[in-house]
Amino acid sequence: MTSSCSIPGLNVARSRFPEPEQDLPAEEGEQRVVLAGGCFWCVEAVLIAMDGVARVESGYAGGSPETANYEAVCTGTTGHAEAVDVHYDPARVSFGELLRVFFSVAHDPTQLNRQGNDRGKQYRSAVFYETLEQKRVVESYIRQLTEAGVFSDPVVTTLEPLEAFYSAEAQHQNFAARNPGQPYIMAVAAPKVEKLIDGFSDRLKPEYTGADTNSKASS
Repeated sequence: MTSSCSIPGLNVARSRFPEPEQDLPAEEGEQRVVLAGGCFWCVEAVLIAMDGVARVESGYAGGSPETANYEAVCTGTTGHAEAVDVHYDPARVSFGELLRVFFSVAHDPTQLNRQGNDRGKQYRSAVFYETLEQKRVVESYIRQLTEAGVFSDPVVTTLEPLEAFYSAEAQHQNFAARNPGQPYIMAVAAPKVEKLIDGFSDRLKPEYTGADTNSKASS
């Protein structure tokens, strides 16, 4: 177990992260993006707080259906990543804005096959794209981060085509909201949500503005 504050990339201020130069058009209707950045409990807790995000589902991407279960994925040998399926309203939050929070708050994209003490390929940083347009925007933003020297180490996020997303077991859904006092949530998810509240108050759902961090680490 590790505090997210001990993960170097998570100490970089919002001001260091540029606005995306490229983005997807604000099409009508709900859109989705599947992201992986370590433990899905924590990534879910951050992204669900963003205004315009309708729902976030924890699950697995990158492997076969036969081994898409928590016990198997935890071995790190199935090819899956713990991932979240983010459904959002592009009229309220853009794909690029979600990427900015994903790279600056939800995880440290410079850690290869790990996040803090969570180690293994299942904890890799990845964007599972559905369209070439999504891939193009992600590639562009990673290039921006690199050229701006935001991180002292290279971004190692992989771009992988989304072949399927497998929903995780019921006990993993909305885990942080249901278990705010759980030690891992308090040590890892809560500091990330605190950073989101401090740095992105203009991008939060109203109920998160000025909210108590521990109780909202996963509301």
